[in-house]
Amino acid sequence: MPGPRIHVVGVGADGWPGVPEPLRARVLAADVLLGGARHLALVPEVVGQRREAWPSPLRERLPALLDALDPGLAVVALASGDPFVSGVGTTLVDLLGADAVVAHPAVSSVALARARMGWPAESTTTVTLVGRDVDLLGRALSPGARLVVLSSDERTPAAVARLLVARGYGGSRMTVLGDLGSSAETRVEATAAAWTGEGPRLHVLALDCVGPVLGGWAAGLPDDAYEHDGQLTKRDLRASALARLAPQPGQLLWDVGAGAGSVGVEWARAHPTCRTVAVERHPDRAARVARNAAALGVPGLVVVRGDAPGALDGLAATHGAPDAVFVGGGVTVPGVLEACLAALRPGGRLVAHAVTVESELVLARAHAAHGGELTRHAVETAAPLGGMTGWTPARTVTQWAHARPDPARPDPAPTDPAQETP
Repeated sequence: MPGPRIHVVGVGADGWPGVPEPLRARVLAADVLLGGARHLALVPEVVGQRREAWPSPLRERLPALLDALDPGLAVVALASGDPFVSGVGTTLVDLLGADAVVAHPAVSSVALARARMGWPAESTTTVTLVGRDVDLLGRALSPGARLVVLSSDERTPAAVARLLVARGYGGSRMTVLGDLGSSAETRVEATAAAWTGEGPRLHVLALDCVGPVLGGWAAGLPDDAYEHDGQLTKRDLRASALARLAPQPGQLLWDVGAGAGSVGVEWARAHPTCRTVAVERHPDRAARVARNAAALGVPGLVVVRGDAPGALDGLAATHGAPDAVFVGGGVTVPGVLEACLAALRPGGRLVAHAVTVESELVLARAHAAHGGELTRHAVETAAPLGGMTGWTPARTVTQWAHARPDPARPDPAPTDPAQETP
């Protein structure tokens, strides 16, 4: 097998002198040296060595740069600290495969930040805001949480402070750790409410969170956590649907007929790598889905405007085939349920809700054809009744849950009841 195409060398804040001698020799011997302009400027000039700064936007233009490299050349890339902590190492492996990339990390900024704060790794959460929406931080907020935030630039602390104050976390302690590992290392502390100004260009932000419970990661946030016009999968039904949709790290949900987007939002909240594409035909509701996603810490949720099933055409090619599909409305529209079932990956899960007799019949036929689980949910809530308290029933909802068979994972053979332990 051919050898690795690229060695990725991590450079700490102490620059070129901090790179171990064997790695310096590898960098200087490279035919091609890749990296950011700042890193390339640290390395002494080498006659005949080709140097290429990372293109911008990186993910879009990097494949052309890599494809143009002769496979026989010795290629080295420079990265900040650990290349796999919100670094270029991840991008290179995605493009080339793990066998084509060998990383030589320096101490990461995350490790240095935890060391400065005295925070153990097992009780600290890392959130990257490098090139990302600051609203991502909202998902990680909880009383007593310790967060290490990888910042985009000197403006990030002010943006984080504004978000913390808006979410009731103004009393949180913010520690801005600048130029970690260098002789010019700095440390500035303030509460979010008292924060003013900017941080240094290169810094890591440590947050000691003080504030209210904003909602757990388990399914079933309160209905008033969402902005909605009544088109909302209510809390108890949402929890039931998500239990059957079974969010898994890295998996994709299509939320078809999203309404307020509550099921898609809570799927995305289940794990930082869970993804959602919400399909909604009403423009006002589509905009509302995006606002709910940002407010609840998952701004990466993708909203697609359009009518299903037409809006589903090409969705798999653009965003990927779904691991799960939720159909909150529109099951009576010809072709919607069929298109969703056809799009599911093997082993994928589909949950559909019906509130009318006509839509219930559609789900009953689907259950007869495909199997799965058909249930009816009737929820009642206590409310004032004269001078006493009575039960107010909500509209009964029929739920169909179906899992597409996966040929790679056959169902286990049935057990012999005579051999079961009583």
